[in-house]
Amino acid sequence: MVDSSAVKEYLLDLQERICQQLQALEPSTQFREDAWEREGGGGGRTRVIENGSVFEKGGVNFSHVFGTQLPPSATAARPELAGRSFEAMGVSLVLHPLNPLVPTSHANVRFFIAEKEGEEPVWWFGGGYDLTPYYGDEADCRHWHNTAKAACEPFGKDIYPRFKEWCDSYFYLKHRDEARGVGGLFFDDFHELGFTDSFALMRAIGDSFTQAYVPIVEKHLARPYTEEQKNFQLYRRGRYVEFNLVYDRGTLFGLQSGGRTESILMSLPPRVSWQYDWHPEPGSEEARLYDVFLPHRDWADN
Repeated sequence: MVDSSAVKEYLLDLQERICQQLQALEPSTQFREDAWEREGGGGGRTRVIENGSVFEKGGVNFSHVFGTQLPPSATAARPELAGRSFEAMGVSLVLHPLNPLVPTSHANVRFFIAEKEGEEPVWWFGGGYDLTPYYGDEADCRHWHNTAKAACEPFGKDIYPRFKEWCDSYFYLKHRDEARGVGGLFFDDFHELGFTDSFALMRAIGDSFTQAYVPIVEKHLARPYTEEQKNFQLYRRGRYVEFNLVYDRGTLFGLQSGGRTESILMSLPPRVSWQYDWHPEPGSEEARLYDVFLPHRDWADN
């Protein structure tokens, strides 16, 4: 039996727990909450943190929207869903740290169901998380991927490698021919384990995010950095903007379904720069990001 109310209850609790754990890292400012309603049905709870000593900008959003007609982004790959009513809910977060030695991170978990009278509902889960460092740290990458792998393993040995490869291919800037970061997990249209176990997998991934990310933030947040390193962070943030505005399915779905624009574009960094035809100095730490960390690798222990 598909129980969307249980999914909603979990997602609201997940947003609360993640905000509490992130707030514990940030001494200088607080999350502020902004509740909103969608004219076509549903609404959400946006929580944003800005101008902190740890997080220059971040947001942890819950949304639950529904309607009688699916937006084009949802039916492009599944034309058989056209004409169905829909319900979509999820928690999505992006964290842009102030210190360029702390990676940016993104995570989301979501549930979707489309219904039509006289037919079985079509439903699936999706989500994942990925890490975008500016200055690579191999221990961070191993910890990140080992945490992701441990969350997936109870559901089948094939889940982590599948979702890891999916993440590598999804968070890839084709026009740059480079990865956005060092990957993690990505999955969508997932229902193959049945509702109960598919929901349990989504919960395991959602619950493991802070286990993966918080230790990395704690490790680097007090490290000194240079103006040159900050400028490189601003330059690399441009890649984040390019991906979210050109490729990201969640951004397209949110905008096309009449979601709240401020909440959808919360993911964009507060400051960013582009430089024409810039390349890092060979042998520099900036070059090492491109040479060692952005190429797809198997980071998890075998």
